[in-house]
Amino acid sequence: MKTLHTDVAIIGTGTAGMNAYRAAKAAGKRALVIESGVYGTTCARVGCMPSKLLIAAGEAAHAIGEAPGFGVYVDGPTRIEGKEVMHRVRTERDRFVGFILDAVESYPEEDKLRGFARFVSDTVLEVDDHTRVEAKAVVIATGSAPVIIDKFKAAGDRLIVNDDVFDWQDLPRRVVVFGPGVIGIELGQALSRLGVEVRVFGLGSLLSGLTDPPVRDSALKIFQSEFYLDTDAKVHDIRRVGDEVEVTFEDLEGQTRTERFDYLLAATGRKPNVGGLGLENTSAKLDERGVPEFDRTTMQIGKTPIFIAGDANNTVPLLHEASDEGRIAGQNAANFPKVEPGLRRAPIAVVFCDPQVMVVGAGYSKLEEGSFVTGEVDFGDQGRSRVMRKNRGLLHVYADKRTGRFLGAEMIGPTAEHMAHLLAWSLQQNLTVAQMLDMPFYHPVVEEGLRTALRGAQAALDAARPADAAQAAA
Repeated sequence: MKTLHTDVAIIGTGTAGMNAYRAAKAAGKRALVIESGVYGTTCARVGCMPSKLLIAAGEAAHAIGEAPGFGVYVDGPTRIEGKEVMHRVRTERDRFVGFILDAVESYPEEDKLRGFARFVSDTVLEVDDHTRVEAKAVVIATGSAPVIIDKFKAAGDRLIVNDDVFDWQDLPRRVVVFGPGVIGIELGQALSRLGVEVRVFGLGSLLSGLTDPPVRDSALKIFQSEFYLDTDAKVHDIRRVGDEVEVTFEDLEGQTRTERFDYLLAATGRKPNVGGLGLENTSAKLDERGVPEFDRTTMQIGKTPIFIAGDANNTVPLLHEASDEGRIAGQNAANFPKVEPGLRRAPIAVVFCDPQVMVVGAGYSKLEEGSFVTGEVDFGDQGRSRVMRKNRGLLHVYADKRTGRFLGAEMIGPTAEHMAHLLAWSLQQNLTVAQMLDMPFYHPVVEEGLRTALRGAQAALDAARPADAAQAAA
């Protein structure tokens, strides 16, 4: 076994690992990336980009169906060629992955090591049975993997995860999706729009990360108008029958039904890839899931020279968060033992369904009851939304009752991805609702709906202040 010495050892070459490597090198330190799997980020291979390609195909098909609403007609039925759809998905996916591969290939050969790394101590790693790595600091950036519930395993090889979808050669006929979170709703709706018969099952009424009951209810009604969705499903049995998976469940009317599908798509979350790393050989303190406890502002695990970034820390599995965390972890690993907080941006999350879903801030469920007011707009009568025939959805904005500061928002509606950015920037700048209303709003744009919601929040703030003053005087 040979021995290598480095300033920073980085386990994993996904988004977080690559950003950690760049940060460590920018600090003038030696850095070594260690990878046991294929190069290429989760986003490029099986996440953000291929899913958006499938969604884009679904939106194209859906637009044809919506055209008669504008008085525009296409002669004959819409024809969807599944093989061509999936060929484009795979081809463009491979193009995005190619950019990542090019980036990793540009690293000096002495900065790359293939194999599975395992901790011997806080700063010593063994990679397979061929290399011992002695580092001054280590960054864990091992990503995550889909969660597979034991009950699903009865489907045998009809059980798939989102990773598998993007290697399809053709579109299937019927798919049952478990998990109406980001992945399940995005893929479920896209497949439905591409002619696949889809059923989406969930538990506990969870839906796309929404926690504000009226907004969540609006989303539920919108999705159920397009495809089968039960967010509190009662599934009695799953079994493999021939080349299909058979599912027995209670439908939305309470009737027991048995149906067969080509695939069972498990979209029930992801778990951090920290098993087998030998963390028990370090001084890291682990939580009940076996994930190291760490400081979110520095990415440091306790007081150790070990840092953790990206999906591996099981907090916010989003690319922009992984990028920031990797940079912070790489900088602090390079400068250890000098560790400083890095910039953590305002929380923002978007689901690329149609209408889109977004959450800015910690979300409704994290707000203290009675401490905030809500402003609302229903997009049913919003001008620009009606022009585009995209007038569905609901936006709630939240403001601190005492200070008037904007706290966040939850939304399902048109162009939510753009609205989310405006609101996240406002949140990060600690703007009040009054200050946000001083900003320009063009006409006619969907953002005028945001202004309506902000006006509602400001009216609620104005109404609350006399009551608060009277209570304080008493």
